[in-house]
Amino acid sequence: ALSAVGEMLVCCVGGAVAVGVVRAPTARMCFPPPPRPQLCVLDLDMCVWRPEMYTLWDVPQQRDAVTGNLGGRGEGVVGVMSGGNTIAIFPGALLALQEVYDGVHGDMRLAVASSADTPRAVEIGKAAMRILEVVPGVSFHDVLMRGWGAGTSAHLQIGRSPPLSADKSKTHFPILHEQTGIPYDQMLFFDDSAWSDHCAMVERACSGVVTQRTPRGMQTDEWRRGLTKFAQAQANC
Repeated sequence: ALSAVGEMLVCCVGGAVAVGVVRAPTARMCFPPPPRPQLCVLDLDMCVWRPEMYTLWDVPQQRDAVTGNLGGRGEGVVGVMSGGNTIAIFPGALLALQEVYDGVHGDMRLAVASSADTPRAVEIGKAAMRILEVVPGVSFHDVLMRGWGAGTSAHLQIGRSPPLSADKSKTHFPILHEQTGIPYDQMLFFDDSAWSDHCAMVERACSGVVTQRTPRGMQTDEWRRGLTKFAQAQANC
């Protein structure tokens, strides 16, 4: 059951109560029970967005923006062109980012662990995240920066050039842990795990991280399932 009074949402799931201050567009949704992780770590290619950045060459510019409806939140940048290809955020990932922007999940912060194949792919991805919008006027990069200090970038681990590698469990996550001070058992990780099973690798090497695969790009049910898995893991500690 849920009720919304003004901007305060109270949601009861399985006997647990989640309370959050939300904007009107999310006030009619019901969310998994708390607690939330301190850090939600996102893969990019084929998890948050499509396509794979290594398949592209042109670094997108603001003039390459494609406008449209941002999941019912108004008109904004829903895609950006790289040559003849459109980079776009999956609907489930867009909803997740909107919830973070709305403050639905409290102080939970976002980070990125992406093993983009080439320096060019990294450049394209970093450009795209500053153009694509989550709500009108708010970029994906803006939401990634929520709760972090101005100029901070240690939570954005993108690529596989040293000190990073293709194995996120050996580089991306230890760096995130060292740079943020957040323990592994306070991290939730989403990854498509289509080429390498990064979720399984991270679970083995970084004990305590809760993971959720998104093999078709992040779907809303996978976002909810990941949050639920984290809450269950905390309850079992």
